[in-house]
Parts: sequence; C-alpha cells; structure tokens
Amino acid sequence: MEIKSIILRHVKMELLNPFTTSVGTEVDKDFILVEVKSKSGQSGWAESVSIMEPIYNEETVKTNWHIMSDHLIPVLFASEIRHPDDVSEAFRPIRGNFNAKAALEGAVWDLYARERGVSLSKALGGEKEKIEVGVSVGIQESEIKMLKQIEGYVNEGYQRIKVKIKPGWDVQILKAIRAEFPDIKLMADANCAYTLNDIGHLQRMEEFNLMMIEQPLDHDDIIDHAKLQSHLKTPICLDESIHTFEDARKAIELGSCRIINLKIGRVGGLTESRKIHDLCRDHNIPMWCGGMLEAGIGRAHNIAITSLSNFTLPGDTAPSSHYWKEDIIDPEVTMEDGFIFVPQEPGIGYEPNRSKIEDLTLYSRSFTK
Repeated sequence: MEIKSIILRHVKMELLNPFTTSVGTEVDKDFILVEVKSKSGQSGWAESVSIMEPIYNEETVKTNWHIMSDHLIPVLFASEIRHPDDVSEAFRPIRGNFNAKAALEGAVWDLYARERGVSLSKALGGEKEKIEVGVSVGIQESEIKMLKQIEGYVNEGYQRIKVKIKPGWDVQILKAIRAEFPDIKLMADANCAYTLNDIGHLQRMEEFNLMMIEQPLDHDDIIDHAKLQSHLKTPICLDESIHTFEDARKAIELGSCRIINLKIGRVGGLTESRKIHDLCRDHNIPMWCGGMLEAGIGRAHNIAITSLSNFTLPGDTAPSSHYWKEDIIDPEVTMEDGFIFVPQEPGIGYEPNRSKIEDLTLYSRSFTK
C-alpha cells in the first residue's frame, strides 16, 4: 500500500432536527472529510468527528485541519505504511489530537480493505452480520415532546433509548418516561453534568431500571467515578474519560465503570479501538459504539467496529434518515427491525457520492507525496 495523495474537505451539513445536550445545541454539522489515494488508483475515506467549538473535547474543525495539514500528513508521507496499524505507531510522537489522528488512520484502513477486496469489518476481525441499533434523544422543550419522540422511535423498532440529562432535566423526565414506557431498554447520558455532591440525587435514578448512567462526572475523571460507582447499583458507563487503552485499563482496575462507550475519534482510531475492545472482552466489560452525529462515511466506520464480538449493547449508529435529509453515501445506511446489516463489500461498503460531497464542500486542499 503506497499512499500517493490526500485530500481534505471541509464539509457542512444541516441536521434534520436540532440536537441538544447538557453542553449545547447543534443545528448543523461541520466536519473534515478525508480521502487518501494510493498508486493503485483506490481511495479510502473517513471523517473527523470534531465540531466547531471545543465543548465536547479540546479539538475543533480548525485545529484538526491545522494538525493534519502541518503535522500528521507530513509524518504519514514520510513513513512506510504496510498496514494501518503502522499509522497509529507513526503518529505516536504527536501528543493528543485523537480526532485528527483517527480521521487519517480511518481513511488508510478503508483503503487497505478496498485494495485487498475485503470489508472493513472483516479487516478488523468483525464477526457479526448485523448490529443492534439504539437511538439518542436530545434534551427537549417539554416532557410531552420528549415522550412523543420516544414513542416514535419505539414504533420504528429502535432497541435502546438513550436520553440526555442534566440538573433540572433528569429525575422527573426519567420518571415520566418509565411511566409511559415501563419495559424499554433505557439509559441516561449526563455528558459530565454532575459532581460527587450529587450522589444522593443520582441514587434517585436507580428506581427507573436504567441500563446505565453515562459519564455523570468530569470529562477527564476516573477516580471520582470509582467512588460514585461504589454508591450505585446502576452501572456507570464511561465515555469522555476514555481516550486510550491505558485509560480503559486504569478505569477497569479502579472499578470506575462497568460499561465502556467507544468512539473511534475519541480514542485516536480503529487500531486503538480494537485494542480497547480486546481489553474489555478479556475483563467482561460490555461495550457499545457511541455516535458524534456522523455523516454516512463516519457512520460506516462505526458499523464496522461494532461488528466485533464484544460490542454486545445497542449503539448510537442510527440510520442516515434519522439525521439527514440526504446523506453523502450510496446507498444510505438503513435499519430493518432494529438492526443494521454489516456491509460485505470491500472497504466501508458504501460509496461516497462525489456530487453531493462537492455541493456540500466549503473548501478543500490536496497534498501530494
């Protein structure tokens, strides 16, 4: 595999509906689309999941563009890449910037699979033919609107409902949901909105039979989550706190969580994702794949990683029509009876629609080796 050129595109897409969490509201999605071309004529594709403001983590679209253009791409061109795992190793001297690293590495993984005529799922060691689909519901204007939205998702066949919570929008809304939907698989995502002073308040949520409470405490915390988990019967799921294999190892050893949500961009790519998967599998820690409002190419990468055996819980990889009027891939991601079928075609299994991509591209830059 010999990389010939790389194209970065700044793409902007409008969401079908605003998405609100405890950290803010998104109405559209800016992201960087990465295309890596080889001398064989094949292209591999991936997305950076960073947003415009540093409110989920410290990375943004602008910082990703800078890091990829001025640091990571020169390193990639200067390195001998025989396997996508070599990309992760080549990037190791550059600290942090996990979203930027993951985007370039992901495109190389797609290219690698395409050149070998295998699906990205198979290249990663995936075993599943289909994956369970859950859905994430943002904070709503009213309880009634929340309940109607959940009713629609239940009727569509989603296998798990995740609701965003924050102080003032938590116990009462969970109580209302359970009264209306006593049997659904339900979890709550706090996006770091609480502290250890809220232990008693968080214990009130135990009566609602939640699958898990996701990331209740600080985005970089492992220690306090261990203290909180010792006071809760409900499993804590860590999200923002897990950036590396070492973070996951320490969290498991400390008892900071009983479930881990993996996001490819957050941990720096598919190679690190696979290492974390194997660690969790060996320690009986269930996993699921979280979402970052990806367009179709990023969504395809999530489907591929979710095909690994230890992703035993429904993830956030909803079909394209849940987020977009039109996606940038052919065919779009679809769901059947609460499942998405894992593509068996080479690479990510979906073809980027170049015409749609060009229409949505704000600017681009090409790099040649």
